[in-house]
Parts: sequence; C-alpha cells; structure tokens
Amino acid sequence: MTNKKEIIVPLLPLRGLLVYPTMVLHLDVGREKSVQALEKAMVDDHLIFLTTQKDISIDEPNEDDLYHMGTLTRVKQMLKLPNGTIRVLVEGLKRAEIIEFLDDDQHFSVKVKVHEESESKDVEAQALMRTLLEYFEQYIKVSKKISAETYTSVVDIEEPGRLADIVASHLPLKLKEKQDILETIDIKDRMNEVIEIIHNEKEVLSLEKKIGQRVKKSMERTQKEYYLREQMKAIQSELGEKEGKTGEIAELKAKIEEADMPEHVEETALKELNRYEKVPSSSAESSVIRNYIDWLIALPWSKETKDDLNILKAERILNQDHYGLEKVKERVLEYLAVQKLTNSLKGPILCLAGPPGVGKTSLAKSIASSLNRNFVRISLGGVRDESEIRGHRRTYVGAMPGRIIQGMKRAGTVNPVFLLDEIDKMSSDFRGDPSSAMLEVLDPEQNHNFSDHYIEETYDLSNVMFIATANNLSTIPGPLLDRMEIISIAGYTEQEKIHIAKDHLLQKQIKEHGLSKAQLQIREDGIQSIVRYYTREAGVRGLERQLATICRKTAKIIVSGEKKRVVITDKNIEEFLGKRKFRYGQAELEDQVGIATGLAYTTVGGDTLQIEVSLSPGKGKLVLTGKLGDVMKESAQAAFSYVRSKAKDLNIDENFHEKYDIHIHVPEGAVPKDGPSAGITMTTALVSALTGKPIRKEVGMTGEVTLRGRVLPIGGLKEKSLSAHRAGLTKIILPKDNEKDIDDIPESIREELDFVLVSHVDEVLKHALIGGADA
Repeated sequence: MTNKKEIIVPLLPLRGLLVYPTMVLHLDVGREKSVQALEKAMVDDHLIFLTTQKDISIDEPNEDDLYHMGTLTRVKQMLKLPNGTIRVLVEGLKRAEIIEFLDDDQHFSVKVKVHEESESKDVEAQALMRTLLEYFEQYIKVSKKISAETYTSVVDIEEPGRLADIVASHLPLKLKEKQDILETIDIKDRMNEVIEIIHNEKEVLSLEKKIGQRVKKSMERTQKEYYLREQMKAIQSELGEKEGKTGEIAELKAKIEEADMPEHVEETALKELNRYEKVPSSSAESSVIRNYIDWLIALPWSKETKDDLNILKAERILNQDHYGLEKVKERVLEYLAVQKLTNSLKGPILCLAGPPGVGKTSLAKSIASSLNRNFVRISLGGVRDESEIRGHRRTYVGAMPGRIIQGMKRAGTVNPVFLLDEIDKMSSDFRGDPSSAMLEVLDPEQNHNFSDHYIEETYDLSNVMFIATANNLSTIPGPLLDRMEIISIAGYTEQEKIHIAKDHLLQKQIKEHGLSKAQLQIREDGIQSIVRYYTREAGVRGLERQLATICRKTAKIIVSGEKKRVVITDKNIEEFLGKRKFRYGQAELEDQVGIATGLAYTTVGGDTLQIEVSLSPGKGKLVLTGKLGDVMKESAQAAFSYVRSKAKDLNIDENFHEKYDIHIHVPEGAVPKDGPSAGITMTTALVSALTGKPIRKEVGMTGEVTLRGRVLPIGGLKEKSLSAHRAGLTKIILPKDNEKDIDDIPESIREELDFVLVSHVDEVLKHALIGGADA
C-alpha cells in the first residue's frame, strides 16, 4: 500500500537521464528555466521534481513532452561552473506523479502527488528479494560491466522497493525500460519486473559467450579478418538468417539454372560454383572464380529474337533509311526469303566495302531493324593483339573475354546482327595476328564451336549475322577475305546526294540544332551548289557537315532576332559557307598537249588525276615525280618502252630518246599514288607530247598497258565512273574486258557518259587525240 499527498514544487526536466528514489547523483543544468527552477527550490525548501523528456532533442519541452511519473528530490548542493552551467547534487526521495502543470514564464512548477511506499516484509516479498539478489549476483559474474563491489553495496539493503530501484539503476537498460520500472508503484510487481529483465540479460550474455567461444576456436587457425567473418556466420546461424556467402551461393545457383546453358557448360558452371563456395572470400582466386561465373551467366546461350520475315516490311524499312544501295538491299531481302522457306539458314557473313561516309555502319543498323534483331557493334580499327578477339587465359591478372564474347553479352541474344567495323584496319605484331583469329569467327563451317580463351567452353556463333565494313579490301588477308561475301558500295551520284540531303540529312540537322522546318529552308538548287562546290567525296559525311554549318548560322540569325525565317538558294549560299571550295568538274577547259585525264580508285572513292608530260633537251632521261608507287613507275617505264618501239608507226622521231629528257608528273605530289590502271593514260600523254597533238579535254581513261600495246582490265570501274561524272567528263575510255562492269554503274550516270571499249593502245589514241594517231 502507498499513501499519497499533493504538493507544488519547481520542475526540472532531464534529458537522457532518470533518477530513482534514494539515488544520489550530480547533474549539470544549463537551460534558463531549469536554472530558475533550481534557484526557486533553493529559496524554498530545497525540494524539486525531476522527470525525463520523451525526446531529448527538444530544448523547451511542454507538458506533452514529459513523462508524468518522476521523482521528488532534494537539492543538497549547487555550484556554478565557469562555463555558465550549474552543477547540483540531488538525492531522490519519493516517486511522484504530475497532477497539474504550472508555467509562470520564469520556470516550470507542477502540482504532484507523492507516493509514500509502505515497505512490507511478508514472506513473498522476502522470497522476491532473495531471488533478485541471487539473479543479480549471477548476472554480475557473467557480465564484465558491473564490479563485484556493486553487489556488496546492495546486499545489505532491507527495503524491497529500494532494492529493486538500486538494482535497476545498475542494469544496462533503455530509458523507456527504466521509466516503466519507475512507473511500477506496486513493490512486488516492480521486483518481478526487475527479476525478469535480469533473466533476459543473462540469456543474452550467455549467448554472446557461446558465440565468442565458437569464434575463438576458429581464430586459433586463422587471422583477425577470418575471426570477424566467423563471428558474423555464428550470429547469422543463431538468428536463423541465410545471408552472406551462403545466400550468395544459392542466388548464383538459381541464376545458373535460369540461364538455360548447354549441359556441358552448366556442369562447368556448377563445378566452379562449388570451388567458389570453398575458397575464402579474402583469397584473390575468389574474385577470379566469381567473375568467370558471372560471365557464364551473363552470356546468352539460348535466348533469341524471332526474325520478322515480312519481306515487304523489311524492304520498306531499308528504303526509308537509305536511298540507293540496291545491291545490298537485294541481298538482305534474298536472305529473308530463303530464311522464310528453310527456317534454318546459317547467318551470312557480308562485307560492305566502300569509302568513308557512304553509310556502311548505318546500313547495318537498318538491316538489324528490318530483321527485328538486336544490333551490336565492335570496332576493329587498330586491334593488333590476338587476345582482343579470343580473350585472355584466366591465369593472367585482369583477364577478360575477347571482343566477340563481349559483344554477344551486350547483344543479349544468340542471333544478333553483329557489326565488325573497320575490319581492314587490324594489324599484327609480336602479340599475334588478330586477323587469323577472326578466321574461326567468320567461317560458317567452324563458328558453331567458337572457342574463347577466357570462357574455355565452346560458343555457338552460327546464328549470328555478321556484317563487316572495310574501306580498302587490299589490306585484308586473302583467307579472311575468302570467308566473306563482298558487297561494294562505291559512292553516290550527285542526284543521289541531293535526294539524301533533302530527305535525311537536312531533317536530322534541323532537329539536332533546335530549329523547325518553318525556320530553315534549303532549296534544291542550294543543295546542288553545296554538293558541287563545297564537297568532293564519295560519301555524304562532308555534305552533312556543311548542312550543320548552315544550321548553326541560321540558329544565330534567329536567336539574335535578325530574321524569323531563312531560305538558302544558290544565290546566297556563299553568305553561309564562304567562297566556293572546289571547281565543279576537273576536266580541262581546253584541249592541251601532253596532259591526259586518268581515272583512279582510292580508299575514299573514285578520283580523277592529271598526268602531265613535258619534253626538254637532253639524252632520253625519264624523270617521274608526284610520289608514285612502284607499280605506277613500272607503268611509266612500260609506256616509254612501247612508244619507243612504235615510234615510226606513230610518226615520232625514232631517235627522240637521244634528243629529249622526258618528265612525267602527276599533280598533288604529297599524296601517294599507285596502281596499274594509269598505263594507257601515261602512254597517251607521252604520245601527245611527242607528236604535239592535243588530247580531248572531255575524255577520261583507265586501263593497264602491256609492252605490246594491249589494254588489260582494271577494277573499281563504278567508282571511277562516278568521279568522271563529278569532274564533268563526257567520254570514258576503258578496257573491253570491263564491259561486264558497266551494268554496275547507276543508270543516270550511264546515260550521261559515252563509254568507249578498247583492247589496244591504237584505239585509245584514235579516240583520245584530236586527229587520231595517224593524222
């Protein structure tokens, strides 16, 4: 039983602290109202009410922020510290409960009910006291946080309520638990509660000791890091949690099963997983194994996209994305047609060969889109290490799969369109020959069992549609070239460039520069001027750059407020792009002696070149300039020898070689030039110089010449014809054996060019020289 009386006393809120009755302790007080409350208590009867805040972060608590059950205490001593705070010594007297909250602005006061405890010592109370002391003694033995002297100080306490309070004050309890004990008025209930708390704390300490012993055994044969890991494992085991490496192993196993690997690959993955489980995480081998398992899981082994075998839809997509390029589109549609009939065709290996800017890479993307396949691209330019293709052995530090396997991971399916960009720019050195490693990738008879050094297990590439791009086929090794189907993309005609600029490039640049069609309009004659006078290329990359320049200047005009709309025509094009950079048509303006126009094939498309021959008094010395290659020098020697042997028939002084030095020059001397197709051009220029007969300005020629005057076939006729048309030539002399290649030339070009087929130099001279060879 307890007696109650009501009194009004100053209030001192405590933060993170609780005072039981009979406790004596020091407090530091700094809040203004708390200081005022203390001073009030010292003036009166030294009594003050202490209660705890529910939230320690509140500086000015109100009634709702405080526990209503607290302790009535006596201030025994008060001392002002140098930092402004006050240190007080208080003694807890009785439990008390707030009835009314009083605030007079200077400090808090409360009306409280004081609970007077009657310390009954019946048999049950004595039994509870003994149990409490016994439990507390056992707890002290197990715990290292409480000294044995503490037990000595409490064992002589005879009041049950005071014993429960003192024991509770020494336990590592949360503030809320301590408050619950303070609010337990009944002494027997309070002792039972403290006994239960001690019992739970003993269980926790016992479990901690058990875990510690288990870890200690493991620590005898390992180091500190292993000790910490084992401790975590022991804790997880006791808590029934399945985390850490155990959970990771289960997760990886599930992923391996979901990956749908071939049986032999899955067997390897599970074997590696078993090794990974046994290897300590601190070991370097652990990360190597984990990385390998991750690669096996990430690779697509069976996932594929379903081909969209709608030929009309595919044709529409290809036509939307690219203008011209009929041969390539036809080849893709043929593949689709056969696939629809057989449903088991191996992926073809196409090589799109042509100068830069003709759309090889973007065409590969369009093929992927038309087939409804994923698209992945790798660049082979500058690759000179075989391991870039086949991967590294896992024994090396930093080993990783080759680019083919990396590309398949990015693709995510077993049947993507795989672009091998710049396949002609691979090189070899002491680290191996990557082009030889590509042989297995691109051989339809072998690539179903492609072997990567890192993965080690064979990987099926037979469903992949490989598309390679190249600028120059001559740099690709023969065996590699033999495995690919070559599709040449020579370049675009003027009309095709205008069409591409109108329908594709201009719209793209207008969008990228934040303009609208209403703000910028380039008329067809303006686009034609850009093509003719500001670009000279087989592709359209330079054309796109010029359109971007116009868009930038238009954006500046519109933003500055000069105009709201810009219209570009051939009249005002120079305001945006400056003076003309090129002269449309490289053909000579008049017929000239000793200057012949040849047609050449370069890595950036077809081109025209002038071959000049001059005579000067001398003794037959032949001088060749213009940075000519060995083959071109030999063509010049052959032409010189032919003209000497036929001098009489050509009405040339048979002793010309004793009277003149001959200088053959090909302009643009800084640019390397080589190839046999300049043979008839050099012969014609030499004959013209020696006979004094002009060469027709509108004639271009190409063909290899022999010592007997025969004209042999050449390559790149389509590219050469496009360059001749760009240069304004109207007649092309070409070897008769190249007649079959005329069909490859776009019809619009064929209609504007006159093709003359020849088999001997005599026919060349008849058409090239004004007056023919005999006049």
